[in-house]
Amino acid sequence: MMGCQAAPAQLFYDFSLDDHVPTDHLLRGIDRHLHLDSVRAQLKPFYSTTGRPSVDPELMMRMLIIGYCMGIRSERRLCEEVHLNLAYRWFCRLGLDGKIPDHSSFSKNRHGRFRRSDILSHMFETVVERCLARGLVGTEGFAVDASLIAADANKQRSVPGAEWAAKDEASRSVREYLSVLDDAAFGAASPVTPKFISPSDPAAQWTGAHKGHAFFA
Repeated sequence: MMGCQAAPAQLFYDFSLDDHVPTDHLLRGIDRHLHLDSVRAQLKPFYSTTGRPSVDPELMMRMLIIGYCMGIRSERRLCEEVHLNLAYRWFCRLGLDGKIPDHSSFSKNRHGRFRRSDILSHMFETVVERCLARGLVGTEGFAVDASLIAADANKQRSVPGAEWAAKDEASRSVREYLSVLDDAAFGAASPVTPKFISPSDPAAQWTGAHKGHAFFA
């Protein structure tokens, strides 16, 4: 006889998010070693002392970590996934009815107070320091990832390297590129003038390293 699931008849439920997140879930491993106690103190000078309370910066940090770990590149989709996924809600301390911030909040903070406070770099350096303290990082050698990632740059809109100059109303990516041109670690160690430069992504290099058609990467 074919079964037919009836609608739940309970009025109240005893539900724990912790019970529904597998013990071997990636976010459980991250959560055990994640300390964001200093985030609010680090960001305090970049918030106004008046007005309505903002979105909790720790919540935004935890959501961004989920996005990076799970390969969710869209901030709009990240908000949707955290809203629906129980493990993500557990990691973000949202419970079942916690409100998800609007996707626009990430853009405003990422290019505003997060950038001015250098909080993301501070978090990264804190993780590296903890790895060093626990003996997880040695000093015997290092590896460099030489993978090429195709840039979102159109060859038809590029200009010859010798003719390129940033306009006064240059985009943020161009201004950031110019601000670090003298940093040898970024690329100034080479005096070679690029063959082509993409105005939309001047940090991308024109390369034919794959022995095929050249492209920006």
